[in-house]
Amino acid sequence: MFGSIFVQTFLFILAYFIVFFIIAVVKKNNSVVDIGWGLGFVLAAYFVLVNTGNINFRTIIVTLMVSIWGLRLSYHIFKRNKGKPEDFRYAKWREEWNNFYLRSFFQIFVLQGILLFLIVSSVININSNPAAAFTVFDALGIVIWVVGFTFEALGDKQLKDYINKPDSQKDGHIMKEGLWKYTRHPNYFGEATMWWGIFIIGLSLPNSWYFIISPLTITYLLLYVSGVPLLEKRYADDEEFQEYAKHTNKFFPWFPK
Repeated sequence: MFGSIFVQTFLFILAYFIVFFIIAVVKKNNSVVDIGWGLGFVLAAYFVLVNTGNINFRTIIVTLMVSIWGLRLSYHIFKRNKGKPEDFRYAKWREEWNNFYLRSFFQIFVLQGILLFLIVSSVININSNPAAAFTVFDALGIVIWVVGFTFEALGDKQLKDYINKPDSQKDGHIMKEGLWKYTRHPNYFGEATMWWGIFIIGLSLPNSWYFIISPLTITYLLLYVSGVPLLEKRYADDEEFQEYAKHTNKFFPWFPK
């Protein structure tokens, strides 16, 4: 059962993203995949619980963590994108790509399904293992997850509040307050940290080092692929942002230089 639940969950995730691909084609807006990202983790976690019936203190805690993170993220992106045109990344690809629908199916939806599976593999491991004694890894992982969630949720709120401020109350157009004073991307740092926390919880179980692929994948994506690089590229010619970047750490929080 342990081996097959990984296969079953992978197929479930692919089917889930195929549904979102169909929605994207109908709406002519690939941005819907961003809304489905967080929710996909939640459904995958519950899929494993339902199919294994393996409900214990650790699986409940981890599934609750994934649910809080995933539902908050999907709702946050839904509110952010509501009533707006397709995200600039997808709109650009729509103009540049030949065989757009075929390419977007594999390069956006199937690829995100594969990446989601790699990241959620630590949760599949935990939720498919029988109950084991609570250890220091559980306690440490929970604390790290809470720190990560605080950075992501509070960072997003601080940015939203700053954007909604009257211009007369802002110190420029770049957010440099709160957590953003210590890292240029507190939300991305928080997201990666949460997955390191879940991985550490899994270390209470045997052979869980294999699933370090989970936090490594999300950290690599955020640092080098779809998170930090894309956002900072938009501000490459922004003098205020470049000045802010000179004094503020890119990812890991630290005091301003």
